[in-house]
Amino acid sequence: MPTSIVSYNVNGIRAALKKGLAEWLAENPCDILCLQETKAREEQVNIQELEALGYKHAWYSAQKPGYSGVATFFKQEPDQIIQGCGHEQYDHEGRVLRTDFGDWTLINVYFPSGTTGDVRQAVKMEFLDFFYDWIHELLKSRPKMIVAGDYNIAHTPMDIHDPVRNKKTSGFLPEERAWLDKWFAHGFTDAFRYCHPDKVEYSWWSYRARARENNKGWRIDYQSVTDNLKSAILEVTHRNDARHSDHCPVWMDIDI
Repeated sequence: MPTSIVSYNVNGIRAALKKGLAEWLAENPCDILCLQETKAREEQVNIQELEALGYKHAWYSAQKPGYSGVATFFKQEPDQIIQGCGHEQYDHEGRVLRTDFGDWTLINVYFPSGTTGDVRQAVKMEFLDFFYDWIHELLKSRPKMIVAGDYNIAHTPMDIHDPVRNKKTSGFLPEERAWLDKWFAHGFTDAFRYCHPDKVEYSWWSYRARARENNKGWRIDYQSVTDNLKSAILEVTHRNDARHSDHCPVWMDIDI
C-alpha cells in the first residue's frame, strides 16, 4: 500500500496552525508529515487538533527560542527515533531528526540559510560537507533512505524564477549547486525531478512584491530517495493550495 510523505517548512508551527494547518491536513491526510522551521518547543504548541487526526509525533527543537527546529508527525509509530546528527552546533539548532520504519529510514532536515551574511554562508557550506559525509556513513547500515526537508538550495536554472540575477545569491551559488550535483550523483534521486523532468514548479516564494501570486519562486524543498527506492516513487507534487507559510508542502506517494 502506498505511503504518503509530506515535507513542509511551516515558518513557525504556531503561526501555521492559526492559518489552518490542521484543517488542511484533515482534508489532505498523509501518513507522515515532516515539518521544518517549527520555531517552538513541543510544550509550547497546542497540537490536540493534529493528535485528533491520528498523528503521533517526535520533535527536535533548537535551544534558541523561536528559531529553527524540526518535527515529524506519523500515524504508524517508528521503530526508532534519533534526534540530531552528533554535531554540537547543528544539534543546538535542531536541524536533523531521524525515524526508522522497518528497513528504511526517514531523515527530516532543515539546512542552514546563508542569506544573512558571510558567517552564516560559511556555516551552511560546512554543514553541507558534514551532512554529506554523515549521511553516507549512515547509508552503510541503513541503505534505504528518504531525506526530506528544506535544503535552502535551488539546483538548476529550472528551479528558480530568475537564474541570471540570482547567480550570486545564497541559495543559488555555484558551490551550493555543485553540492547538489554531487548529492544526486552519489546514491540519491530527486523524487520530484524523477517524476517531472521538465516541469517548472516552486516550493518557496518571498513575501515581497506579490512573488507567490506572480509565481516568482524557488524550488528549495526536496524529497531525496536512495536510488534503490526510486522505482517505488509513484508521484510527487507541490501543494500550492496550502497557504500556511512562505513555502508549500512537497507531497510524495511512494510504494515503499
